[in-house]
Amino acid sequence: MKIAIVGAESTGKSELVKQLTQHFEAQGKAVKHIPEYLRTWCEAEKRTPRQDEQLAIATEQIRQIESPPLADSSGDILLADTTALTVAVYSDLLFNDSALYDMALAHQRTFETTLLMGLDLSWVQDGIQRDGAHMREPVDAALRDALTRGGIQFQVVYGTGESRLHNALRCLNSQVEDTSAEDISLKSHPQRLRNWVCERCSDSVCEHRLFRDLIKK
Repeated sequence: MKIAIVGAESTGKSELVKQLTQHFEAQGKAVKHIPEYLRTWCEAEKRTPRQDEQLAIATEQIRQIESPPLADSSGDILLADTTALTVAVYSDLLFNDSALYDMALAHQRTFETTLLMGLDLSWVQDGIQRDGAHMREPVDAALRDALTRGGIQFQVVYGTGESRLHNALRCLNSQVEDTSAEDISLKSHPQRLRNWVCERCSDSVCEHRLFRDLIKK
């Protein structure tokens, strides 16, 4: 099973991947964790990439996800800490270059599940690759637009601490022992939880209110 974790900067992607890895390994499943290549690139080059370097970074992210291929076993899990789609979004927002979307969306469709991180966590500075809190909403909106345009279903994960992990597991239809009030059951709201977007807007605060209303039921 291939799971993509995407989202704007400082939305808990890496932490969630770490928690999911521990959870599935505790169940005896083989987990392949693919980190964000852009972070590795920035740390090596001591700078952020130029426009002409975006394609190579997106291509390498895809290569690392696909090589070696996931073993042919229903119990094996691949967790991608972001995908080429994130590179495509930043290339679009920072350089007005939309050339990477077709390649990125084609690869995004190879994932069985795409989890989009909600914007309810505070922004934290972490390395030179981050552009600032002001970029989170535009990136979030661009990711939603690209996924929707590409016909790719996604689920938004909110929550802090353990509840974020539990809510992600609910989205993945996994078994969670702690069924606290902040957890969500896809069995209870299978359609409404598919793409948590307000029918009148794409405002994350409005969507978060819907999310909180659902988990109270």
